[in-house]
Amino acid sequence: MARKQKRATINSPDNLRPLPSVMQLASYDKQSFVRGRSKWVEAAWLLVQWCLVSSSLPGAAHRRAILRLFGAQIGTGVEIKSRVRIKFPWRLKIGAHSWIGEDVWIDNLADVHIGSNCCVSQGVYLCTGSHDWTKPTFDLIVRPIRVGDHSWIAARSTVGPGVTTGEGSVLALGSVATSDLAPWSIYSGSPAMFLRSRRRNASTRI
Repeated sequence: MARKQKRATINSPDNLRPLPSVMQLASYDKQSFVRGRSKWVEAAWLLVQWCLVSSSLPGAAHRRAILRLFGAQIGTGVEIKSRVRIKFPWRLKIGAHSWIGEDVWIDNLADVHIGSNCCVSQGVYLCTGSHDWTKPTFDLIVRPIRVGDHSWIAARSTVGPGVTTGEGSVLALGSVATSDLAPWSIYSGSPAMFLRSRRRNASTRI
């Protein structure tokens, strides 16, 4: 008899109610995020990106022109390789003579600023968005990313929301940066940890 009562208590409606901290994705508010352009501009961007920017077609000139047309600030001499994906070009700024490698994904729900003379290598993921998993509504959290001048984000690395990579910093192959990188320093691992400082070239211009 006691065993039956215990089973009934476990299956009672009160015990089946979700805990307040459990994610309830049906309550997620899609309307709270400001996308920055109309749905028609965004639709046009998705089509043009698929056809010309994220395609395997070689060449950087047409990619620079298209990105500028959709509001990106692109410096002189920027190289943008094939199969690059960019969420919102109107929230992207790239300084002069920087390189964006194949299969780079710039998921810029918030602003992404890549400085001058930077190398963002193949398969890098720049992630500006996260979620508050402590709330049932799983609220979106967005923070900007800044890649300092003369930085190298090596292949298959990830830079998280709100991270600034200092001038001349290096994020090694496959690493994950969840906090800021000090200038003229080398980081590696997941999460990325400081390895050592690097020597600054005396001819480097600020």
